[in-house]
Amino acid sequence: MKKKHFSIDCRSFFVILTVLFSCYANAQQTYVIDNKNHFWDKVQFGGGLGLGIGSGYTDISVMPSAIYNVNEIVSFGLGLQFGYLNSKDYYESYVYGGSLITLVNPIPEVQLSAELEQVRVDTRYEANINRPAFSDSYWNTALYLGAGYRTGNVTIGARYDVLYDPDKSLYGSGFMPFVRVYF
Repeated sequence: MKKKHFSIDCRSFFVILTVLFSCYANAQQTYVIDNKNHFWDKVQFGGGLGLGIGSGYTDISVMPSAIYNVNEIVSFGLGLQFGYLNSKDYYESYVYGGSLITLVNPIPEVQLSAELEQVRVDTRYEANINRPAFSDSYWNTALYLGAGYRTGNVTIGARYDVLYDPDKSLYGSGFMPFVRVYF
């Protein structure tokens, strides 16, 4: 009697295992193994352009960048920055450098960012009544943390330089609005 009960339990156990493994095997069949390199399919290019012209003032900037989308949530990228700034009869400045950027989209409409920027600033000040002409060259490091509203390829938001020092920073404020576009 005990032997018959054991064989029924074993058969039931094996039937249950077979059903479970067949469901697991069917679920695994939905994945496709693709050994092709799709690196460039996950790369987006974009950046920013800036132009400010006023009475005796010129500000031109070009900031191309590229990001690699690890998945729908996380992206990493590199950026370059070139800038020219001129205030007539006061100074002329060239800015050039690069940045590392991380973007996180916890939900499709929200984009969080962290950007480490390192730029070289070369400035030539013209002589005036209060001072002689002189030049200044230095490296400026900024670490921006930001957030923005994202729709499609465009993000509009603000970022803040957590390393901002009003005596050393390239910019007049640690807070900056931005428009970010990637194609």
